[in-house]
Amino acid sequence: MARELRVSLIVFALLTLVTGVVYPAVTTLIGTLAFHDRVNGSVIEVGDRAVGSRLIGQPFSGAKYFWSRPSATSPQPYNAAASSGSNQGPTNPALEMAVRDRIAALQAADPGNRAPIPVDLVTASGSGLDPQISPAAAEYQVARVARERGVSADAVRALVAQATEGRAFGVLGEPRVNVLELNLALDSLK
Repeated sequence: MARELRVSLIVFALLTLVTGVVYPAVTTLIGTLAFHDRVNGSVIEVGDRAVGSRLIGQPFSGAKYFWSRPSATSPQPYNAAASSGSNQGPTNPALEMAVRDRIAALQAADPGNRAPIPVDLVTASGSGLDPQISPAAAEYQVARVARERGVSADAVRALVAQATEGRAFGVLGEPRVNVLELNLALDSLK
């Protein structure tokens, strides 16, 4: 029995070393060498100041900015430590009220805009932290942003076009616009 216990402890120690130390160290090293930006959070810096991550959505509320997809994280929106959806189904009155409130906010910010509101501007994603919106959601906001910044809608549309990412490998996913990167490009307009 002592022999089996000793063998078990040795196997336990070896597996702990391999799976708890060696494997994480090797994968971290490979990730750092091959995907340095991603491993470190894809942080976007302006000057020497970090302004956000390319991978995590953040709120923009000023009328001169493009607004992100709503966040369902709690206790506060865009809380990366609490990534989750609302888990509210389409018949949930709370979801219906949240969507109505978001529609009202969009209409109040741009009362002349009669275009249909894209669904990603009024519903949160599964993670509650999407950093992108659809090109349609960006187009919906172009007139408001251009008016608030005193620039032409065509100049803003050109920035949206530059910030639009296509489908991965040409077939996976949908075209999307990273809101933080687009707003930073807007801020650099003179």
